[in-house]
Amino acid sequence: MNPHRFQQLAQQYPALRVGLLGDFCLDRYLEIDPARAETSIETGLPVHNIVNVRAQPGGAGTILNNLVALGVGSIYPIGFCGEDGEGYELRRALAAHPAIHLDGFLQTKERRTFTYCKPLVLAPGKAPQELNRLDLKNWTPTPVAVEAALVASLLRLAPQLDVLIVLDQVDIAETGVVTRQVLQTIQQLARQQKDRVIIADSRRGLRGWPPVIFKMNAAELAALNQVPAQSAVEEVKRMAGSLAQQQGRLVFVTLADRGMMVSTPQGEVEHVPALPLRGPIDIVGAGDAVTASLAVSLAVGATPREAIEVASLAASVVIHQLGTTGAASPPAIAALLESTCEWCTHQELNLIFDLLRHCS
Repeated sequence: MNPHRFQQLAQQYPALRVGLLGDFCLDRYLEIDPARAETSIETGLPVHNIVNVRAQPGGAGTILNNLVALGVGSIYPIGFCGEDGEGYELRRALAAHPAIHLDGFLQTKERRTFTYCKPLVLAPGKAPQELNRLDLKNWTPTPVAVEAALVASLLRLAPQLDVLIVLDQVDIAETGVVTRQVLQTIQQLARQQKDRVIIADSRRGLRGWPPVIFKMNAAELAALNQVPAQSAVEEVKRMAGSLAQQQGRLVFVTLADRGMMVSTPQGEVEHVPALPLRGPIDIVGAGDAVTASLAVSLAVGATPREAIEVASLAASVVIHQLGTTGAASPPAIAALLESTCEWCTHQELNLIFDLLRHCS
């Protein structure tokens, strides 16, 4: 990947119509000033004084944040939130950008808004420190009426989409957006339009999912194959290649500090090493930045290799954004790509000089 080729891809992002189906949640950050610490007179327990509260879409919303940052022209969230304060905050955050169309996003009193509440200690001169998180989740199956509304929205919006991203974020099956009925609808769409980019990711693994493009980490791939999670890169390549051939679709695997790989249905496997770290990191949101970058890159005609190169750059941008669930924009990706190309050129020149010195 060179800067010119990336610009060719990125300039097509504004024309894309992207559907995002999945579990949207609210990321609520409670910023704590440690200099204002107190002790409760009533309980004798420490008091964390919050000096600022900020909220942004999380879960599938983190992918949405990255789609917005990438400059995608039309984004269609398909999911739900509750009729509660968190739901109000989430809808307001989703509606903040003109590219986002909320006619497929349901607000219902039958569900609670999925919320990650993150207390964050901000001390001068130090990296943000996250304390124990406070979560709000749904613990019962998604009601039939809510499920039917999600299916109807998906079927109505699907014909106008260039790409569909699916994210299953919940820990307990059938309590979120991606239920069995919704998966059957995705399978139907995949059969009807085999050339459409449909890319899926699930925190509980993709076992039993219809044949769409899979994006997973190495541990999830290992669990799918019932082997130890710490597999060598060559073993991961073998498993990814076998899965891609079975599915007849691309399989993307993230490998943390070992980089990223993609396997084609023809058994071809490409591996891109991770970029060097440039300081302190925060890995929250990196996987969602990868998903967004893969989806839009494939939708505008990138090769599988190019897609993982762009996604690797996006992940590197995000992990260096501390104290927030970050996002990667084309200018940030392009700047990192430029510096990476310069670093590679310097490395190549050093190798040449070493060879010349040895030859002399």
